[in-house]
Amino acid sequence: MAIQLTQRLIKVEEYRKMAEAGILSDDGRIELLEGKLIEMGPVGRKHAAMVKRLTALLYRKLAGELIISVQDPIRLGEYSEPEPDLALLKPSANYYEDRLPDADDVLLIIEVSDSSLDKDREVKLPIYAAANIPEYWIINMEACEVEAYRFPLEGAYRSREVFKKGGAISLPVPGRSFSMDDIFG
Repeated sequence: MAIQLTQRLIKVEEYRKMAEAGILSDDGRIELLEGKLIEMGPVGRKHAAMVKRLTALLYRKLAGELIISVQDPIRLGEYSEPEPDLALLKPSANYYEDRLPDADDVLLIIEVSDSSLDKDREVKLPIYAAANIPEYWIINMEACEVEAYRFPLEGAYRSREVFKKGGAISLPVPGRSFSMDDIFG
C-alpha cells in the first residue's frame, strides 16, 4: 500500500516570514512560484552580462520615466513572488519602499534564458499570463532571439512574436524600441 503524502502550498506572507526568520539562507537563490519554493540556478557570466546590457539599454531609453527593477521580487497574488531578471514598473514616488510591486505595477517582465528556457516557457509564462502582466519577454540566448508575449487574456497570452538579429522590438512605451543587434551585440 502506497503512503499518500499531503502537500501544502506556501503563501507569500509565510515565505516572507521564513526569509525574515533566517529559515531561507541569504545566499540561496529561491523564489516562490505557485506556492512552491523553487531553486534558481546559479547565474553564469553570459547571463549576468546580458542582464547588465539590457539594464543599460533600458536606462538609456527610459531613464526617469519608469522604474527599472533588476532581479527584485514582484508579488503576484497569494502564492507567487518571482524574481525576474528585469521588470519595467510604473513610477512610484518612494520606489515601492512601502510594499512590493504587484501585477498592476508591471509593464514588462524580462527573463534571460541560457539554461532556464523550459522553466521560463512552461512555468513562468502561465504565471505571468494569469497575473495579467501586459508583456513578457524571454531572451533566448542560445538562439539569439527574443520571444515577446503580449495581451494576456484568461490565463494565456494572445500574441507571441519572435524577434531575431537585424530587426527591432518595441518597448511597451510609445515610440521606444530596441535594435536586436543592441541586445545581442
